[in-house]
Amino acid sequence: MSTAILTPVGDLPAWVVIVANVGGWMAWMLAVGWWANRVPLGRLERDTWVTRPRRFEQDGRWYERTLRIRRWKDRLPEGGAFYAGGFAKRSIRAGDPDVMQRFVAETRRAEYAHWVMFAGFPVFFLWNAWWGDLLILGFAVVVNLPCLLVQRYNRARLSRVIRARGQR
Repeated sequence: MSTAILTPVGDLPAWVVIVANVGGWMAWMLAVGWWANRVPLGRLERDTWVTRPRRFEQDGRWYERTLRIRRWKDRLPEGGAFYAGGFAKRSIRAGDPDVMQRFVAETRRAEYAHWVMFAGFPVFFLWNAWWGDLLILGFAVVVNLPCLLVQRYNRARLSRVIRARGQR
């Protein structure tokens, strides 16, 4: 006997809902990563309203004091080198001005990617029950929020170093 879940599109077998959620998230995240990797670097050289520093961030110090981000940020997976031509942030040469500028631009790329990944969650409401919607929203927050915070922290910290060195 198969367990069915009452969803906005009717009764669906539980396995269909699970496959749609897992497969849907995997496909969505891979597609967004693929798209983000193809955004020209020149479009990432400047902050936009989305990526601009906020006063409360205090050049990244808020993330250090309040979230203790240095303790956990390196535990997150890095997707930068997943796609051909991607930027592996863990292998950068510290102090190289061009690499530091590229890193700043790549934090914007990653931030945009995670905002777009997060924005996809309402589509999953089509085939989930209300309680599944809550799980989907929770998943979207847990998977994307830490990554967004790390990108904003890294950009603020790097920008502070670049300014201190009088570079661009």
